[in-house]
Amino acid sequence: MTSRTIMRGLLVGGAFCVSFSLPAAGQVKSTETVEHGTSAHQVTFERGEIVYVSGNDVVVKMEDGSLRDFYNVPDSVTVNVDGQHLNVHQLKPGMKVERQTITTSTPRVVTKVETVTGKVWHVTPPSTVILTLEDGSNQSFKIPNNQKFTINGQETDAFGLKKGMVVSAQRITEVPETVVTQQVKRTGTMPPPPPPPKQDVPVLIVMVAPTPAPAAEEAKAEPAPEKLPKTASTLPLVGALGALFCGLALTVMAIRKFAA
Repeated sequence: MTSRTIMRGLLVGGAFCVSFSLPAAGQVKSTETVEHGTSAHQVTFERGEIVYVSGNDVVVKMEDGSLRDFYNVPDSVTVNVDGQHLNVHQLKPGMKVERQTITTSTPRVVTKVETVTGKVWHVTPPSTVILTLEDGSNQSFKIPNNQKFTINGQETDAFGLKKGMVVSAQRITEVPETVVTQQVKRTGTMPPPPPPPKQDVPVLIVMVAPTPAPAAEEAKAEPAPEKLPKTASTLPLVGALGALFCGLALTVMAIRKFAA
């Protein structure tokens, strides 16, 4: 449907009044109606992974491998992550994000009807007519091709209009247009936890030498027992005394021989 402005029913029969006795009454009335058509919906998805966040700037790696920079993201823009709405300052590298855009296009036709009452000031058949309105201004109207008018019960064309006739004219303007609205939904998931180390990867173990303990105090000497245990025999003492007495006897005998 293309835009078009038409003069429909200008000085139309039934909506057109001619009177030589009525005074010129300039009156302009305007009404507008809107007729909606069937809406069309289009859904697009954009997915990627956040690789950099600084302040209100975010860099996202898209599915095709390209990098997209989002500068100065407003704090009001949030991402739904596990039921929580996170703003740009709460986003983390490694998060998976998705933006769903729903575009709705609704055709409609705006019809504007203008009713003008005035006195014929000049007519140029078959194309135009100039009416004098109530405020004394003159306004020109274009007459559609082959337009017929009813005057005093008789049908005529633009050539039947005369200066001084009071007429009511309608101008109908139809403007088709399309109203486009968008709804954006942003969702995301937190980055996965780091994977555990592989079993075939050697693990470095650092041994820390224990701190030496302070030297233990010397053990206290045990007190001497009150009585010594009987561990020695009297036989060695008896033998020693016998040897001593034998020696004394030999010595005495030697002295007696020397004296004799």
